[in-house]
Amino acid sequence: MKFKINRDYFGAGLQLVTNVVGSRKTMPILQNVLIEARSNKILLTTTNLDLGVRCSIQAEVTEEGSTTLPVKELSRIVKELADIEVSVESSDKLKSTVSTRGSVFNLIGIDSKEFPPLPELEKSEVINLKKEDLAQMLKSVSYAQSINEERYMLKGVFFLLEKGKLSLVATDGRRLAVSSKQVPEEDLQGEFILPSLTVSEIEKLPKTGEDIRLSFTDRQVSFELPVSEEKTKETGFVDSIYFISKVVEGKYPNYKQVIPKDDFKVAKIERELMQECVTRASLVSDERITLRVKNGEMEISGQSMLGDACESLSINYDGDESTVSFNPKFLMDPLRAIQVDQISFEFRDDMSPGVFKVSSNNENPTDTLCVVMPIRTD
Repeated sequence: MKFKINRDYFGAGLQLVTNVVGSRKTMPILQNVLIEARSNKILLTTTNLDLGVRCSIQAEVTEEGSTTLPVKELSRIVKELADIEVSVESSDKLKSTVSTRGSVFNLIGIDSKEFPPLPELEKSEVINLKKEDLAQMLKSVSYAQSINEERYMLKGVFFLLEKGKLSLVATDGRRLAVSSKQVPEEDLQGEFILPSLTVSEIEKLPKTGEDIRLSFTDRQVSFELPVSEEKTKETGFVDSIYFISKVVEGKYPNYKQVIPKDDFKVAKIERELMQECVTRASLVSDERITLRVKNGEMEISGQSMLGDACESLSINYDGDESTVSFNPKFLMDPLRAIQVDQISFEFRDDMSPGVFKVSSNNENPTDTLCVVMPIRTD
C-alpha cells in the first residue's frame, strides 16, 4: 500500500473516526484504524463493536492495499507534521512508514484481515432527512438523556416514526424533551433507542452535505451522509460518511403520559433574555431558583448562604400571578438548546411542571417541547 495525502484532509478523517475506537484490551485490533487505499481515495474505518464509522478521503494512490494502525498515535503524528503533503507506505511485515519532508515515522500495525467488518443492514426501513434538521432535533433533546447506568433504556434518544411524523425523545425522569417534524414517509412506522455515544458522534458530524439517510432495523441503525463536490474541495472527504450502531434493547417508557394535558397559563418570552437572567440568578442559588410570573413581568430569584439575587424581564402575559421553583440547570439546558428567539412557557402552580414549547413554522420545521419538574416552595 502506498499513497500521498493532504495532511489536513488526513487529520480531519482521523479525528472523525478516533472517538469510536474500542477500549477492550482483549482485542488490540479495536485500538486501530483500518486504512484501505483504492484508486484515488483511502477509506478509514474504526469500530468498538457497538458503533462503527467509515469515511473516504481523496488521495493519490500509487499502490492499493490495506493495513491497520493505532489510530490515536497516528492522529497525533499527522497533526504535528510540518509539511502539507504526507506519504504513507506499508510493507508485508505490517510496518508502515508515515513521512513528510524531514520527518519519518515507522509504525507497527496489525493485519487488516483481523479487523472486524462493519455489519450491513438488511431489509431496513429508510428515512431521508436534512442534516441540519436532524442535528437541531438531537440538540433539542440530547441534554435530557439519563446518565444513570441502572436505567439503561433512558441512556439514549428515542426515535419514534408514526403517521408521517418523526419524534425524538429524551428523559432522565426529572425532565422530558421532545422534538418532532413531519417526514414524507407517511406509511413508515418504527421505533428505536439510539445510544448516547452514538448521539454524541452524530451531533458532531462535519458539514459535508445537506442530506442524511437514516436506515434502521430492530437491532441496528445507520446514518449515511453523502459528500457534495463543493465540500470535497474544502474538507477532502469523498463519497459519504457512514455510521452504524447497535440500538439500546428494551421498551422505552410511555413519555406521552408525562406531558401535561390540563389547561396551563401561557407566557411568551424572549428565550435568550430568560437564559441570561436564569444564569445570573443561579450564581448565588442553592440549586433552586424561583419564578414569579405576573402581568407583563417575570421575576427570577435565587438565594443561598452566600446571599440572594433577583432578575426581572418583560414578558407577554396577562393573567393571575403564579410562583414556581426549579433546578436552574433544568431551565438553562433547554434554553441553550432551543434556537428560536420567541418561546412559550406554560405553568400553573408550585406543584405542577413547567413546559417550554416551540411550534414549527416556515423558518423552523420542528416542534419542540420540554417538561421540567418543579421543586416545591414549602
